[in-house]
Amino acid sequence: MKVLITGGAGYIGSVTARRLADSGYDVLIVDNLSLGHRESTGTLKFECVDLDDRKTVSRVCGDYKPDAAIHFAARSLVGESMTDPLSYLGGNVAASLNLFRSLVENGCRNIVFSSSAAVYGIPGSVPIDENAPVRPINPYGSSKWICEQLLGQFSSSGLLNFVSLRYFNAAGADIGNDLGEDHEPETHLIPRVVLAALGKYPSVKIFGTDYPTGDGTCVRDYIHVNDLAGAHIAALDYLLERGGSTILNLGNGDGFSVREIISLVKEVSGVSFSVSEEDKRPGDPPVLIASNSRAEFEIGWKPQLGIREIVRSAWEWHSMHPDGYSG
Repeated sequence: MKVLITGGAGYIGSVTARRLADSGYDVLIVDNLSLGHRESTGTLKFECVDLDDRKTVSRVCGDYKPDAAIHFAARSLVGESMTDPLSYLGGNVAASLNLFRSLVENGCRNIVFSSSAAVYGIPGSVPIDENAPVRPINPYGSSKWICEQLLGQFSSSGLLNFVSLRYFNAAGADIGNDLGEDHEPETHLIPRVVLAALGKYPSVKIFGTDYPTGDGTCVRDYIHVNDLAGAHIAALDYLLERGGSTILNLGNGDGFSVREIISLVKEVSGVSFSVSEEDKRPGDPPVLIASNSRAEFEIGWKPQLGIREIVRSAWEWHSMHPDGYSG
């Protein structure tokens, strides 16, 4: 079974690609390496392609003839999307449409789409289920919602079956395959706190301390990257065996505040470090926690790893790679 993976040199994409290959799938990674790392792809088949180049995307799909695709490739920084909305509302959407069209034109009818909890904006209640109103508050979330709508139109027309996975905060490392989180700049909380413990940052910044939460800091639902990879494989199996289209949340169902994550990293690492308090960032909802009951019902998936395993694996990988893949 042939699977094309866009963004397969990135954090979640590389872990999923390796897991798929280990399960016997024929995998082709497509990535422009603007954010990903060639080192993370190992010996898997790879083509350096920008999804903005529709002619090349169509050529790759025609040459490879995938049975299915998993679409990770996107710009994904909430803060950046607020200052550069065109790169998200234009770039993410146009690149995705190029891929969707090229897949259809070359006979591929199945796609797993990497979406985000950012489509929900500030939820009215938690945990968030898939029936919650979709009202993104930043261009990144809007770009994911527009892509889901496009997929819905393709699906209604009988051109594509899709599973859209709205996941919350990916974290942790795949220690077995030596794959971890390495972004430039690094904006995600857990790796930033871990890197502060390793002396790579002078302090950890808390953005906002007066949110309506238990300790005043944002609360998020964290999911281990290995669990996420397993969810993509389960979604792929669902498409290939059963067909149909669906949208699923992926999360642990538990929320942890910024201060709680900082305390846990200090405990796991045994290192103390400075913490500073900053103003709120625009576009940050106070609380995001997922309900994953539909994913368990529809594709038989539920997370296996909790917050301690997430932090421990992140600490272990970054301790071995304090400068990321380039170190």
